Order: sequence, then structure tokens, then C-alpha cells
Amino acid sequence: MMLPKIAWRNIWRSRIRSFVVIGAVFLGVWAFICMMAITFSVSLGYVDDAIRFQTSHLQLHHPDFGDDKASEFMLDQDIYNQIKGNKNIIGITERTIVTGMVRSSRGARGIIIKGVDPQTETTVSEISESLLEGKFFTEEKKNEVIISKEIAEKLKLGLRKRLVLQFQDMNKEIVSASFRVAGIFKTGNNITDLSMLLVNRKDINRLLGAENAVHEIAILLDDPTADLLATQDKLKKEFPNTLIENYREISPEVQLYESQIYISVSILMFIFMLALIFGIINTMLMAVLERSRELGMLMAIGMNKLRVFGMIVLETIMLGTIGAPLGMAAGWLTVKFLNKRGLDFSEYSEGTEAFGIKSFLRPELDSEIYFILMVAVFVTALLASIYPALRAIKLRPIEAIRKI
Repeated sequence: MMLPKIAWRNIWRSRIRSFVVIGAVFLGVWAFICMMAITFSVSLGYVDDAIRFQTSHLQLHHPDFGDDKASEFMLDQDIYNQIKGNKNIIGITERTIVTGMVRSSRGARGIIIKGVDPQTETTVSEISESLLEGKFFTEEKKNEVIISKEIAEKLKLGLRKRLVLQFQDMNKEIVSASFRVAGIFKTGNNITDLSMLLVNRKDINRLLGAENAVHEIAILLDDPTADLLATQDKLKKEFPNTLIENYREISPEVQLYESQIYISVSILMFIFMLALIFGIINTMLMAVLERSRELGMLMAIGMNKLRVFGMIVLETIMLGTIGAPLGMAAGWLTVKFLNKRGLDFSEYSEGTEAFGIKSFLRPELDSEIYFILMVAVFVTALLASIYPALRAIKLRPIEAIRKI
């Protein structure tokens, strides 16, 4: 028990030097937590938006539906009724999907036309909650369309204005129909907003010539972390002739973002530890060289090299473990404050939305990161203590005592 007491007293003999190390650890931990919280909010925000506005957790298609979205490849009508009773499913909807052209008097562009059921779509997608103008759909009105703000601006369209949708029906005949803009939405992801528009499924099916056409079933799960793969495997066994994909398979960039979260943690952690190691080594090496005479005296009166080594290691670990909790507390408070207040990047929204990044972020961080960081600081301090401790035990007592 004497060695920890000696080490504790030693670190406060030179308060300035000790506070430099503690301050370096404190600032490093605080900055790391803030950086990781922002990184997490960007990555998780992208994944969350992709699920809420594009992919949901699971999607079912005909195996030949593919990227071409050929309208003749439809799902069996009974699949939806068999699935919707699952307890771990909180949202499920049917969609009719065709590729076509949207035209106005000011221009035209290729588009994915999604025919949705107004009632069930809101349980899976949050497009209805991202409306800037108008209403989602009016049940009694026909040929209503919901478009994005970006499409509205490019085609010079506004609420209640008319546009023309053009696509192939089930007989490969070109069909053109006039629709009226019922609502304008904005998801914050330009790629999503420019690629699709929504119509009532009844209207698009009537024009297709297939009243009960279903090309896609989208599913939202209650607990995707626990149930995603299990539910997917279960559905594959129940419907072997149906293509069942989770959001990572549907959108590989989403999986990339998810994996990048932990890659970013690893890279930033390595940089943080490397910078901290050199800072601690430099400070502790100075302390050892300044205390050469004292260390030589201790070894001369009987303190063995193992105890000297342990004393230097303990001093270094103590300095690190004092600064780390303080930095974590400050980081946690900062993240809580930023999460409540939010970070507004609306001035740069044109750039951020082009990459699917939100212009308003609420930083957050998983609790496990704090534990990993505490372990990293401990390991860093331990590694940083080895070289100064080795220099200490290599001192020769007689030569060390004679040093001025």
C-alpha cells in the first residue's frame, strides 16, 4: 500500500507539470467525445432517414422485379394478409411501383412513380410528416400526386397545379394521365427527393389495367436490432419464391454508413491515443530526468528496480485516470446540451442535402463509447509509462546521486 501513496504524493510535488498532463487528457477526451457525437449523429441520421423515407426495414418483391421495375412482375395477393399479423411488425404497406416520366409545361424528367395506400403508408414511411404544403391524400379525390420541393422547383409546379405522368401499362402500351399536386414534401435528401413521387395506389392500378397490382411490400419492425435477420429468415422460409431484402441489402450505402461509424471510432481512437502517448511520455520523461538524484537515492537505500518501475507506472496511470473522468463528464454535458439545442447547418443545407446529410443535427453518443474510451485512456497511460519507467530503472544510483 505504500507504493500508491508515494506515487500519489509525487504527482502533486510538481503541480504545474501534473496539471499539464491532466489538462491534456481532459481536453483530448472532451474533444474526442464531441467529435464522435457529431459523427454518430451524421451517420445514424443518414441511416434513419433512409429507413423512414426509402427502404423501411424489409421489402418484398418478385424475384424478377429488379432494378428495371417491370410492372408485369407482381407479388401474390395473399402474402400481405399472411404477414400483417406478425407481432414484431409495427407497420406494413403494399405499393405499386412503375418507372415513367413526369411532365409539366416547363419541363420533363424521369421518375419512379410509387402508388401507395394512404392509410397504411403512414405506418411505414414518414413522407406524410415531411409535407411543406398541402395534404397527404384526399380519399374522395382522384389522380392526386405528392411531389418533392426539388421536383416542384425544377418543373415550376405549385400546389393544385397539374402535371402529366407517362408510363407503360400491363400491355406495354404508353399511358398518359393528368394529375393534380395535392402536397409538396421535403425529406432533406436531394437524391431521394429527385427520384420519386407518390400517387394513390388505386389511381395508378386503374391506369395500369391491374386493379390489384402489388409490386412491393414494405415492413417496419418494432425492434430491428434484435428482429431484423430473424424476421427476414422466417419470411424467406414462408415465401421461398419471393425476394426478401433488408435495408442494408436494398441500399448498400446505408450499410457503408453503419460500418463507417465504428471505423471512424477506431481511427479517431488510434489518433487520440497516439497523440496522448507522446504527450505523456514527454512529460513523464522530463519528470524522471529532473528526479534522477531522488530516484538514485531511493535505489541506494534499498528500493529495488521493480518498485521504482511500478512507482513511475502508477504516477502516469493516476495522472491519466484523473483527467479522463473529468473529460468524460464535460463531454457528456456538452453532448447533452448540443442534443437539446441542436446544431443548425441550414446555411450549408444545399451542400449537405446533396449527400443525404441533415442540415440540423442533434449529437448523441452510445454509452458503450464512454466505457471504451476509459479503457483506451488507461491502456494509453500504461503504454506511455513504460519508456520513462525503463529510463528510471536504468539509472545508476552512484551517478544519479552526484547529479546536480
